[in-house]
Amino acid sequence: MWLTELQCLTSNKMKIVHTKHFPFGGYSTINLFGVLFTKRDELSETTINHESIHTEQMKEMLYIFFYLWYGLEYIIIRFFHLTKDGQHKTYRDVSFEAFNNEKNLDYLKTRKHYSWWKYIKPNSNETH
Repeated sequence: MWLTELQCLTSNKMKIVHTKHFPFGGYSTINLFGVLFTKRDELSETTINHESIHTEQMKEMLYIFFYLWYGLEYIIIRFFHLTKDGQHKTYRDVSFEAFNNEKNLDYLKTRKHYSWWKYIKPNSNETH
């Protein structure tokens, strides 16, 4: 069972679980309820910051509403990205602000609640 292969670390108040089999497919890292599951041996500060931003969004939306909003918005946007690379474009165009601020390692210190709201527009993350 893959659970026996886990190595757990904590970084920036976020638990990081290293595993060989999850997430599935071509994905290397997924944030579920503030816990990072990754196939990577190491995560960059930018990746950890990106996922930390998502964790803050999850908390302020009581987790379940984050996933409901994300899923609904993803499905709607996906209809506009029906090309071969549509999956990647859709993922990057969801309104949550992590892509726009992942390189600013101080972002979470100054971030206001519901900052992602201003990113709700078509192609909000297209430049990144």
